Amino acid sequence: MARKEKPDAPPKKKRLDQVKQTYRMAKKTDPRIGWVALGTVVVVLLLFVLLGLLLKPVWLWPLLGLPSALLAGALVFGRRAERAAYSQLEGQPGAAAAALGTLRRGFDMTPVVATNKYQDVVHRVVGRPGIILVGEGTSAPRVANLLAQEKRRHARVAAEAPVIDVIVGNGPEQVPLRRLARRVMKLPRKLRPAEVTELRSRLRALGTQPVAMPKGPLPRNLKVPRGVVRPR
Repeated sequence: MARKEKPDAPPKKKRLDQVKQTYRMAKKTDPRIGWVALGTVVVVLLLFVLLGLLLKPVWLWPLLGLPSALLAGALVFGRRAERAAYSQLEGQPGAAAAALGTLRRGFDMTPVVATNKYQDVVHRVVGRPGIILVGEGTSAPRVANLLAQEKRRHARVAAEAPVIDVIVGNGPEQVPLRRLARRVMKLPRKLRPAEVTELRSRLRALGTQPVAMPKGPLPRNLKVPRGVVRPR
């Protein structure tokens, strides 16, 4: 007799589990996140109570305001959770790869396509903007040199596709980690979907395979939360 497979958890339960996991992660660096989100809900509800006292009926306005209060609390929670996640990732090897992991459909990310003895790394994203090479490390000049080498190597098979280089950091002409995914998604679309598929085939021919992450990898469960937080 065939064994019955255990049914998957309901989507609502999965969502609650995800929120709990995100809360536990964010609380490590933002202990007040729960109170701030709850306070936002209460403040918005009080505003609707005041509207009820002024405009009548009193009972109707809090009911109308409850969805808005919950939405405001969720937005505050999401933004603070995102900030907490990036603060934990900042400065760790592979942080840019974790941030790029939040990219939406249409972007294909390959982590650590190049590295050097100083643990500077280059990640690659392929999408309609073309090839985006993202460098991170402790020295901007070294990262720039590593990116330049990879840009020349990728340009040989890119044909007409743009090859864009980005350095992650807080210095001049660098992209802060928390804004990386948004910057990539806002790049101008230069290629059609069919051209992206062809480009991916050419890159496979290049023989670029992901290499090992430098020493000191990210903690296993440390990542930017999906679903609760989305790049803006």
